[in-house]
Amino acid sequence: GVKDGRWTVLQLVEALGFCLENTDPRMRGRGIQLLSQVLLQCYSLLQEKEVLHLVLFYESRLQDHHLVIPSVLQGLRALSMCEVLSPGLAVSVLKAIFQEVHVQSLMQLDRHTVYSIITNFMNTREEELKGLGANFTFGFIQVMDGEKDPRNLLVAFQIVHDLIAKDYALGPFVEELFEVTSCYFPVDFTPPPNDPHGIQREDLILSLRAVLASTPQFAEFLLPLLIEKLDSELQSAKLDSLQTLTACCAIYGQKELQEFLPSLWSSLRREVFQTASEKIETECLAALHALSACLSRTVLSSDSEDLLDSFLSSILQDCRHHLCEPDMKLVWPSAKLLQAAAGASLRTYHCITRSVLPLLLEQYTKHTQSSQRRTILEMLLGFMELQQKWGYMEEDESTLLSLRAPVCSVVFSALLDPSVQLQLVGIKALTVLGSLQGFLSSSDLELVVDHLIRLALHEEDSQSSEAAMEAAGSLAPTYPKVFSGRMVPRLEEELQSEREESYHNHHALQQRCLQALAAVSTHTSIVRETVPVLLQHLQKMQKGTEARNTQDVVSVCQSLHRVALQCQQDAEGCWYFHQTVVPCLLAMAVQAAMPESMHTLPGKALLEEEVLAAMIPVISAATTHLSPELAAQSVSHVVPLFLDGEVSFLPQNSFPCSFQPFGDGECLEAQRCLVALLMAFVCSLPRDVAIPQQERLLRELLALSCSCNCPFTATTAAKSFAGLVNKHPAGQQLDEILQLAVNRMESSLVEGPCRMQALTLLLWVTKALVLRYHPLSSCLTDKLLGLLGDTELGPAAADGFSLLMAESPDVLHKGCHADVRIMFRQRFFTDNVPKLVQGFHGAGPDVKANYLKGLSHVLNHLPKPVLVTELPSLLSLLLEALSCSDRVVQLSTLSCLHPLLLEAPQIMSLHVDTLVTKFLNLTSSPTMAVRIAALRCAHALTSLPTTVLLPYKGRVIRALAKPLDDKKRLVRKEAVAARGEWFLLGSPGR
Repeated sequence: GVKDGRWTVLQLVEALGFCLENTDPRMRGRGIQLLSQVLLQCYSLLQEKEVLHLVLFYESRLQDHHLVIPSVLQGLRALSMCEVLSPGLAVSVLKAIFQEVHVQSLMQLDRHTVYSIITNFMNTREEELKGLGANFTFGFIQVMDGEKDPRNLLVAFQIVHDLIAKDYALGPFVEELFEVTSCYFPVDFTPPPNDPHGIQREDLILSLRAVLASTPQFAEFLLPLLIEKLDSELQSAKLDSLQTLTACCAIYGQKELQEFLPSLWSSLRREVFQTASEKIETECLAALHALSACLSRTVLSSDSEDLLDSFLSSILQDCRHHLCEPDMKLVWPSAKLLQAAAGASLRTYHCITRSVLPLLLEQYTKHTQSSQRRTILEMLLGFMELQQKWGYMEEDESTLLSLRAPVCSVVFSALLDPSVQLQLVGIKALTVLGSLQGFLSSSDLELVVDHLIRLALHEEDSQSSEAAMEAAGSLAPTYPKVFSGRMVPRLEEELQSEREESYHNHHALQQRCLQALAAVSTHTSIVRETVPVLLQHLQKMQKGTEARNTQDVVSVCQSLHRVALQCQQDAEGCWYFHQTVVPCLLAMAVQAAMPESMHTLPGKALLEEEVLAAMIPVISAATTHLSPELAAQSVSHVVPLFLDGEVSFLPQNSFPCSFQPFGDGECLEAQRCLVALLMAFVCSLPRDVAIPQQERLLRELLALSCSCNCPFTATTAAKSFAGLVNKHPAGQQLDEILQLAVNRMESSLVEGPCRMQALTLLLWVTKALVLRYHPLSSCLTDKLLGLLGDTELGPAAADGFSLLMAESPDVLHKGCHADVRIMFRQRFFTDNVPKLVQGFHGAGPDVKANYLKGLSHVLNHLPKPVLVTELPSLLSLLLEALSCSDRVVQLSTLSCLHPLLLEAPQIMSLHVDTLVTKFLNLTSSPTMAVRIAALRCAHALTSLPTTVLLPYKGRVIRALAKPLDDKKRLVRKEAVAARGEWFLLGSPGR
């Protein structure tokens, strides 16, 4: 009635008169409760005068019987949300609550109501409350004092934070306010199981920390508390104290810290030197960094003591001598403390490095063991990396710059050391020095390049070689002229040299050269030097007379692929690579596919499936990041090449006969396999690039995919068709080509020699349409489901469900601009898993495994949270799948069950008897992968409730003794881990 306007609230009060004035407190309570419930729903409809009367009424009721108070507070909470509250009423209400209500004697919900009233008034009546001065702070302290419920504490902590942040008067009550909040530090709270409120210990910790670190006025009380907790034995208290100290340093100054600095440093030093906890060490270093930064920020007056200098002197005094100790026990803790302080500001960096760097250089020379030198160089590296943080170095200030000669000497000597670990640290140091603008002289740079070439090509250990290549790649953009003028020619010379050494050694050197050329290609000017070298080497292989290993050609393609990836973010480099490499690769492939070339082995190597598969990512990576304008320019050449044999844009375009990859005849088999390169190009184009003669191209690809006898060619044609269909705009043209494809697939699937090709096409077209939510996808999926009952195609159709759900590496993924809708896997699951289950129950015994295999593939690629929700309805079927003799079904099901054991233990524990039996049986499988997966599942079983597992403990331990003697090391390793967990099951403290 009040909402509809038929009643006013005052009329409601009059109607409730009998209840509100009743002598029975329970009856009065019920009347006020009803009124308060109405107000909570209608407070926005109240007039100012009504609010005034109601506030006065409710204030008077605060003196009533304790049974009435909860309902009174609910009414006041409703009134605290009224926008028409008259000035002065908020103060009046709070004064009445502070004076009349003993808040901590109320129930949790009623205390929460009081906090809500205060919060509402602070949000809307800030200036009025500030008029109360420190009395408001004192009143709130009384309200909060003794609060224990975490739900209320979160609100209370927020109120205290707002009191400080919004500059309410604390008056003489600073210490009282600190005491009423700091009594909860450190937070000791464990949420009860199945807590519906969801409050975590971390929520309380962060909320309290925000209060304690909100004002420098707390410093004199808080810092002694933090030092006390740091000296305790409780790990969680130490962590909380360190994190709180770090937070406080953001707002403290020298004045707040001065008295406590010696004690703080003593505690931090002790923890870093003695702790076995990595977390505590990390937080100690963060706190020291924060303290040093805080002291660095403070502006000094002429008569004040420079606390930073004295603080750093203490650190140096306590740490520096440990760097010289022969046993080097405390070297790393000392170095970490020094680096934490040095990283705080430029001033701290100069102060620390002036004292430490010369000492470290001296120690490096003094020690001769590689392991000791590595430790010292790693410390030097830490200080070098800090210099990166401050950027440009001024010679008069930078200690590192003044020590350039000895630093370079130390780093270069590390690169020449036989110890691989020392070399690796030296390479890192070299990379850092190279990144410091102006540090390395031109002669130093030449020496750097020489060292990197030597390590990359001739160092026996692959770790050092790979690290040197990575270093060259990271330094090349900074010094492109040096690397293109010195490194690239040397690599080219090594690549082309014909050495009188074993084929194996020469081959290994060439592999290193190829990798190094790719690694250093991180700047466009260098790419212009390296790409011609790589292509020239590929052409040399094609024209050579000796039979080249296919792997050699693959290696060049892998190097080109790495260069392509490194060029993608630079438009100029990307276009240069594309217009240089793509036509060249196409020309060499076309040349190799000509009938005359087929008789020479080197030319034939380019047509190997392994080589074509290596060329695909090169062309794809060179195409995906092109601008639409440049992509359109390129597609106008490539598509006519395949459709019309238009070779004029290729660098070597004088071929003995025409190029007809879509033509008929056995002599064109080699040309047809080059459709793989067309796929790499057209399926990587941006979606808005128009493809010339697209309808004709689609028809040719469709025909080839269904008729070609070569599985590789038929598959690439099907993938090309699917990739184009996925990006094709919706409309009549797409509908027509899809109908043509469906007709072709249906006729080929019925009978004939091309059934497998038709199935491959069906799978890829289905995937293309599933990804974009095309209506025809459900029809094609039904055809696929129907094929699971086919004795010939059923197993391949079942494996096809993996193709539908998995990420494809070369086509139909977001990286090549495919139309991929979010949650397509969930949608496919919802639409098709019920059909798979139904099909399984209705299938004959000879094809049941196909349905299980298809189901396990779908479940394996489903996001785990979705799978957990669907688990109860599918678990019985998954358990049945474990009895299937097909090892693929077994492996897929085990990999599906493993995460579910960890994430849904309560559901899985209902089937523990079956799970134990099945897993133990499969640990004797003839297939190694199945044995390993079964042992991992047996291990994961231990995450189920202990009470459920204990009856099976002896049986499992006995059964797991057998795989301990398995002939495969990986199986034995899993058996040891699983059996160990089962032995510990039920032991104290587990």
